[in-house]
Amino acid sequence: MQSPCLKKVTELCLSACWPNPLHKQSEEHHRTISDSGSTSAACRRDFAATTSSSIFPNTEFTNHESLPSLQESFTDFTKVYSKYHETEQVDQIRAKEYSHLSQSNHTCLDYIGIGLFSSSQLHKHESSPQVSSDFPFFSVSYKTGSLKTQLLHGGQESELESAMSNRIMEFLNISANDYSMVFTANRTSAFKLVAESYPFKTSRKLLTVYDYESEAVEGMINSSEKRGAKVMAAEFSWPRLRIQSAKLRKMVVSKRKKKKKRGLFVFPVHSRITGSRYPYVWMTMAQENGWHVLVDACALGPKDMDSFGLSLFQPDFLISSFYKICGENPSGFACLFVKKSVVSVLEVSTSTGIVNLVPAKQLLQIAGDSSGTDTELEQICRLGMQLDALGTASSFSGLISNHTTQARRLKQERSERAEEAANWEEIETSSEFWRSEKHANLMKDENSRSSGNGDLEVVCRGLDLVDSLGLMMITNRARYLINWVVSSLRKLKHPNSEGIPLVKIYGPKIKFDRGPALAFNVYDWKGEKVEPILIQKLADRNNISLSYGFLHHIWFSDKYTDEKRRILEKREGGVKGTGANKFKAKSDLGITVVTAALGFLTNFEDVYRLWAFVAQFLDADFVEKERWRYTALNQKTVEV
Repeated sequence: MQSPCLKKVTELCLSACWPNPLHKQSEEHHRTISDSGSTSAACRRDFAATTSSSIFPNTEFTNHESLPSLQESFTDFTKVYSKYHETEQVDQIRAKEYSHLSQSNHTCLDYIGIGLFSSSQLHKHESSPQVSSDFPFFSVSYKTGSLKTQLLHGGQESELESAMSNRIMEFLNISANDYSMVFTANRTSAFKLVAESYPFKTSRKLLTVYDYESEAVEGMINSSEKRGAKVMAAEFSWPRLRIQSAKLRKMVVSKRKKKKKRGLFVFPVHSRITGSRYPYVWMTMAQENGWHVLVDACALGPKDMDSFGLSLFQPDFLISSFYKICGENPSGFACLFVKKSVVSVLEVSTSTGIVNLVPAKQLLQIAGDSSGTDTELEQICRLGMQLDALGTASSFSGLISNHTTQARRLKQERSERAEEAANWEEIETSSEFWRSEKHANLMKDENSRSSGNGDLEVVCRGLDLVDSLGLMMITNRARYLINWVVSSLRKLKHPNSEGIPLVKIYGPKIKFDRGPALAFNVYDWKGEKVEPILIQKLADRNNISLSYGFLHHIWFSDKYTDEKRRILEKREGGVKGTGANKFKAKSDLGITVVTAALGFLTNFEDVYRLWAFVAQFLDADFVEKERWRYTALNQKTVEV
């Protein structure tokens, strides 16, 4: 039976039950909410205790064939989390707007970011006989320039770019009065732009808080070091991988009374790999001690910005990423927000990574002027060289361009010609609907809309659907699902091995306020780790998309010395070169892990399929059976 406190936990208001990262900042505020805060803490503890004791109580699974069925598991799941039924609206949206997820029988646990559009938009467009499918709704074109110049003076913003930026800022609750925004090719580009513009000559330090290796952060570190930055990183205490507070406080707090900007503090809010959430008090502490703060919001849930408190913290930089369609088109772009009062301290530098959103109609017009004897690469290059001259116009969406995909391949094969097209490489596409009033007779009103002042508004169906669900529904649903799969994975034990666990989970385990991400490894009956890349490949054969990552900056106390020697591994292809220092040597030591990320569309069947797949490793011959099965089907064996 569900405990009274567990039922109450999802009914409390945000100020009481949402993990309050500011609880240590104000004694007066603490007294005001002391009763609700203590109730909140008690409910969190009860949530964890009830989850642990209610999910398959007193049961261990030593054979994958002994697992209860999907229906049996779901029935037990809803008995423990009775309010899961209140999130049925998500299932309705998934069935209507993202039907491809069920039709393909594919479980997507590798999407990080926020989806802009729904699959139904794409397919409604495909059925329209009035639109050519040869070109996309819009493309992303690179441009070279200075971030500071772009922020101060900008350029001629297209109607599409204006509409898209307005919709995104509205969705994230970011005020255009306080922040300027640029579109970037991806998260890595956004980080690099900040690194190449930040004044490290006067504010020398770069301090990051990441328990995992990130391509974007590594790119920022490399660029910053070249510009004279002193790089530091937070460490995470084994085994729970919590921030090593004493060390981080020592790096953040300034001993000088004179206020001087010390450098750039990069804070991810929570880990996109382990699901660990970090207290916001670190941002306040950094600001009080003279740091500029960059908030990495890429791992936040789709409505988490509603509880972030942007107006309170006012970070100097914020980065968020968006993808096109969950389970269908993972490409997208990132957005870099810069506080307007900070733009003046940036340095002018020539960088790449800023992109324009180019309406497809211009591409169609240019393509119509192309010679039939031109190669596809030459056509794409010509498109690129003319993009800056394009004005604004309305357009319709279409399929992802085959010409674009083939052009990428041709660029790689013809390296001597790639330089000519460098600024237009990796033209990405998106399927979405927008129009101006003069095209009203060709598209239904549901695909576009006009604001009260007559400006065009892009219909981002994915964002609209998330807004309709709200923060509490999305958060509660993810909380139930992630804690169920964590608890269930821990029930898997090897037979005849004195209960050796099949799975090792890193970071938070069963916890009320953990994020919807999971880092784990699988161990065989001899206690040897199954390589994460192998698990990813086998999962893919089972129509489950997982990722793998590298945990690092792990701090071990003396009592874990033996464990440290046993589990730490050296990352292959570590950072080399002139910066091969102590910091980078420590960064190259860590743990490779399998990762799974739950999105707002994730349902119980998705997490059950993950559990059932991992349980197959209880069979000591599972890997060899898969190898032989693949060969028997007369398919090329994937080297593992």
